[in-house]
Amino acid sequence: MSIATKSSETRDEYTFTDEDFRVIAQLVKNKYGLFLQESKRALVYSRLAKRIRALGFNNFREYCKLLGSPAGEAEQSHLLTALTTNVTHFFREKHHFDQLQNEILPTLSQAARSGETVRIWSAACSAGQEAYCLAATVLEVFPEAPRFDFKILATDVDPVVLKKAKKGQYPREERDAIPADRIARMVDPQSVNDGVFAMHHSLRELISFGQLNLMEPWPMRKRFDVIMCRNAAIYFDKSTQMRLWSRFGEILKPGGYLMIGHSERLSGPAAAKFESAGITSYRKTHAN
Repeated sequence: MSIATKSSETRDEYTFTDEDFRVIAQLVKNKYGLFLQESKRALVYSRLAKRIRALGFNNFREYCKLLGSPAGEAEQSHLLTALTTNVTHFFREKHHFDQLQNEILPTLSQAARSGETVRIWSAACSAGQEAYCLAATVLEVFPEAPRFDFKILATDVDPVVLKKAKKGQYPREERDAIPADRIARMVDPQSVNDGVFAMHHSLRELISFGQLNLMEPWPMRKRFDVIMCRNAAIYFDKSTQMRLWSRFGEILKPGGYLMIGHSERLSGPAAAKFESAGITSYRKTHAN
């Protein structure tokens, strides 16, 4: 399937004009920070044609009209789900979890034992695998973490994947990504049936899930020791990325860590407040 970029319309199943693309691109940019270049037009068509078909519309103009109406709020969530790729798995980019286990968590566990608040944020948790891996890593280093003020916040803008994260159930084939020596800690032994498995209750005790749009005000009052936001900023343009890095810097404690995706790089004014601490891992060096 190809989408014309010079003509005002396509020759595919549904009419998709330049104005339709502009409306969709502007909406997701304003609300979610997503940057849709003209080169993404074919992707937008292929992803959204399914929604138009499911809704019984005849063209993209009718779909855009729904998105802009008071009744379109719910559909905007489907739009977001369609346009973003929630590809993740357990212990993705394992080097971050190794760094947590070997370098960061021993210090944070001592801080918790001394009465300090410890907070870790999975800022684009998708279907939850990252958050559960964080909890498993914490419990390996600090088994008594639930007895202290030690919490993991896991947020995502997409309510569809967040529902999956809260449920904590995954297809059996995803279990292959969990190291054999961690399965007993992470997987509820009573849950492995009907082709799925569930996360162990001990992991759930450490995690609070919530919907959060990174482009909007953040309600958190306490600063974080570690923020993971991996492979989310790739959807943003450079200026939006730089604002996001700065906001993360503001809500991190001095000495706190920011971990980002393998194809992302810290940039803009925030870069002066961090030092490299590993592969796509940065440590905040400024007190403010």
